[in-house]
Amino acid sequence: MSTSVLESKGYIASSEAPFIQEMSEITRHMWELGWDELNGGNVSYLLDENEVAKYINVLEPLRTIKLTFPVKELAGKYFIVTGSGKYFRNVIKDPEANLGVLRVSANGGSVEVLWGLRNGAVPTSELASHFMSHIERLKVDPTHRIVLHTHATNVIAMTFTHDLDELKFTKTLWEMCTECLVVFPDGVSVIPWIVPGSSEIGRETAKKMKDHRLVIWPQHGIFGTGSTMDATFGLVETVEKAATIYNLIGGREIKQKITDQQLWDLAKAFGVTPKAGILEV
Repeated sequence: MSTSVLESKGYIASSEAPFIQEMSEITRHMWELGWDELNGGNVSYLLDENEVAKYINVLEPLRTIKLTFPVKELAGKYFIVTGSGKYFRNVIKDPEANLGVLRVSANGGSVEVLWGLRNGAVPTSELASHFMSHIERLKVDPTHRIVLHTHATNVIAMTFTHDLDELKFTKTLWEMCTECLVVFPDGVSVIPWIVPGSSEIGRETAKKMKDHRLVIWPQHGIFGTGSTMDATFGLVETVEKAATIYNLIGGREIKQKITDQQLWDLAKAFGVTPKAGILEV
């Protein structure tokens, strides 16, 4: 395979590394959708050491960044993450300046920068939420790899007009689009409004991740998780589509919708189990 190699300070990294390409493509796509304005949004991707070592010198860290929250459960694990204050629209033009490959230290108290985050850049300000979410999702899904946070426009709008009870929120989304129950039978979860970038919002998000792949931050955005970039983006994309339909309906009278019985029939046909407490038996 031909590679395009970047060389700097004792390490090499290929611009053809699949994980760098995936991060570049998904951030560009979300910016093009209008979800991630300015430096909004962040993504982290759990990597295998062998796939990293094909493209990056893992023996010579560039620098170490101390964490303000311990993540012993992730000791020795590798991630590629978006940088703090970085614009998604710029990632595809200069991945090395806007992304970083990290390795969590043996005691979980710091991360080593192995590639990227050029000119002293640091990982996303939501790293606490990402790492804590990775910890919880790995407990229930060993194939888990992705945490994606985006400012999906219609999801945010819906948090202004809809009851934030997560069972009611989930049912409304299920009723908007036939595929929703099939795509996220576990529903969506909702946390209270909390100042972003804090360990508190990370802890509250992680609590929800024990039982959900989707967490909504009211008036802010959504967190989605999954085993691949496509699956994770598709999950968020489906919620956003349902929220768009809800907002298009607005205050108009609904003359027909997907009934509880139809949702049960749908679940049976696709072999999924709806989150308990939402549908009438």
